[in-house]
Amino acid sequence: MTKQEIIERIDRTIAEEFEIDPEEMKPEKTLFQDLGLDSLDIVDLVIVLETAFGIKIREEEGIRKIRTLGDIHSFVFQKKDELARIPR
Repeated sequence: MTKQEIIERIDRTIAEEFEIDPEEMKPEKTLFQDLGLDSLDIVDLVIVLETAFGIKIREEEGIRKIRTLGDIHSFVFQKKDELARIPR
């Protein structure tokens, strides 16, 4: 999966889950102010991302630093890279 495909999947998944206009899905948009998510939505967001990408993020320190949609993109890229480095 390319980075662009990952971005598109994240944006589409979040837009569908939280009923956000897909046109609003820009990397600079903040989750709380611009996209209207609240703290309970963030819990759902974590579950949605874990399911969509097969990653585990519930206990991640980095999740607390996420403020924008672009931060989510970067976070998922990082997690996918970490998984790719684990020998199977």
